[in-house]
Amino acid sequence: MKNIINEKISFSKGNLSDEQLIDIYNKLILPRLIEEKMFILLRQGKISKWFSAIGQEAISVGTTLAMNEDEFILPMHRNLGVFTTRNIELYRLFSQFQGKIDGFTKGRDRSFHFGTMEHKVVGMISHLGPQLGIACGIALAEKIEKTGRSVLVFSGDGGASEGDFHEAMNVAAVWELPVIFIIENNQWGLSTPSQEQFKCHQFIDKGIGYGMNTRQVDGNNIIDVFNTIKEVKNKQKDSIEPYLVEALSFRMRGHEEASGTKYYPEGLQDKWSKKDPIENFESFLVKENVLDQKQINEVRDNLKKEINSQWKKAEAAPVIEPDLSVELNDVYKPFLPQLENQHQQTETKEIRFIDAIREGLWQSMEKYQDSVIMGQDIAKYGGVFKVTEGFLEAFGEDRVRNTPLCESAIVGAALGLSIRGRKAIMEMQFADFVTVGFNQIVNNLAKLHYRWGQNADVVIRMPTGAGVAAGPFHSQSNEAWFCHTPGLKILYPSNPIDAKGLIAAAIEDPNPVMVFEHKALYRSISDQVPTNFYTTPIGKANLIEKGDDVSIVTYGMGVHWAEKACKKLNIKADIIDLRTLIPMDKETIFNSIKKTNKAIVLHEDCLTGGIGGEIVALINEQCFEYLDAPVFRCGSLDTPVPFSVNLENQFLPVERFEVKLKELLNY
Repeated sequence: MKNIINEKISFSKGNLSDEQLIDIYNKLILPRLIEEKMFILLRQGKISKWFSAIGQEAISVGTTLAMNEDEFILPMHRNLGVFTTRNIELYRLFSQFQGKIDGFTKGRDRSFHFGTMEHKVVGMISHLGPQLGIACGIALAEKIEKTGRSVLVFSGDGGASEGDFHEAMNVAAVWELPVIFIIENNQWGLSTPSQEQFKCHQFIDKGIGYGMNTRQVDGNNIIDVFNTIKEVKNKQKDSIEPYLVEALSFRMRGHEEASGTKYYPEGLQDKWSKKDPIENFESFLVKENVLDQKQINEVRDNLKKEINSQWKKAEAAPVIEPDLSVELNDVYKPFLPQLENQHQQTETKEIRFIDAIREGLWQSMEKYQDSVIMGQDIAKYGGVFKVTEGFLEAFGEDRVRNTPLCESAIVGAALGLSIRGRKAIMEMQFADFVTVGFNQIVNNLAKLHYRWGQNADVVIRMPTGAGVAAGPFHSQSNEAWFCHTPGLKILYPSNPIDAKGLIAAAIEDPNPVMVFEHKALYRSISDQVPTNFYTTPIGKANLIEKGDDVSIVTYGMGVHWAEKACKKLNIKADIIDLRTLIPMDKETIFNSIKKTNKAIVLHEDCLTGGIGGEIVALINEQCFEYLDAPVFRCGSLDTPVPFSVNLENQFLPVERFEVKLKELLNY
């Protein structure tokens, strides 16, 4: 890695006017002065934590100045200069730091964990790396729409070890996206030095493996940073492709103020202090007769006054008074479904479950021209289950996209498309593979609207379930993992009519929706399905059968097991097909139990930790006085899904359900 610690910063005025240089200085000094204020406030206990960027401000400010105001920037927690250079009102920024209502997250998140569409800034979550995939999605929209805009996203030398970094780099390279990846190489990842973070000579070497163009720049030289990003942006206009830019700098303070700097070798900070980006730029401005020391002092004094004034204003604002309805209502973007053609279907045709999903997707792609569908092998091949066969020819390669094996980056890209105003549909080839993209789903998609009011218009299709002898990595029922995460909607159709209507409803809904599709149902069942576009209401259960003996609460394949068991045992039951697990139609469940006085919950998921336990708890809380027996539940064994057909049959709850049903009726 290039050692710049002993290199003197050499500024070149170039074509920059004195007015531009003064503006650059104002932008550069502002985050430093804010930080100096924050250190005082931190010691006073008025803020809880601070991640310092002292010594590396030129990277944030220089890159942001080089970007157009309508181009997205995705910063990290040490990029105060991005926010201030985008002219975000200090009052709002300080309100954010104090957890006040006029901040960007209504007190729900801290420091720079927010975005603002007005300023085209999308902040990070605490996990390092997920924002890189989001940048790819935003850039994909820019490319599809031929806007000529670039997207800039930050990572650090520590974060560049994360899998998200490599996934996003690969996606950007393969799709030839106008992303500028800025690696702030400040020599340390928390307390771990760079030589313990990576083995390559320098970060730009990482770009070689992805076929990516690279640049390296002295991150303490704001003019060089500015000019480098300008040059890269101009090249992206001529030839759309990603760039990896390594900005060399040093973090003068600890990872956060509480962590200190005891791990730094003695004398290291003193050496780097001579490379201070602000002191060196001030000396340059004085030498070039752009500013004198008196004018510099005036700039500092005026900015300090503004900082103090805006802080006092934010401090004087009242603390947030909790409002339960506000908190609950902000989990999802408010949405009133059109419920199109719900009662107007006249023409039908008999199609299979898989064909119904295909029709729902196809008609939604026709209806929403801004939608993009992505997934492994979904384009020309049509997906492993052939759901999207013919989509490429009908909708084109911009809207029907094969993806690399990069689940996390692709979920992130779907979110990026949504942020840019496009509907995104992603297919997990198997629900089992969702673990690789789990963080993006539960920490980005699910929490986005609650955190800063931006919705995630993303649908994730999840081929799921056992009964096809596919073994432990292609057969899991993992819907309960996501039912625990506020902000997601979880759909699970059991029949072709609902399969078509629910996938269309999911795409219509502006919130993140996961649609679980049982693989064993794809080609095993068919029904008369309306040919026109329609939606099935999300959050409304379907009473499949009516009876007074017992209430059976189930979904997916469980509906078919329940029907067969009731027919075999001559039981007259209310069979409730939930259709939607989150939000759940509790009213239909409770009304049924008040009539039958007995209930059993059936699902394919393992018994322990399945959503059945939650449903049982709800029934006990709300309907205890109506029960004539304990609420039973029946699920699969608490083992991984086995491969052998006989073992798989034992794993599934089909036979045990009949036993439990008879036991309940005889209670």
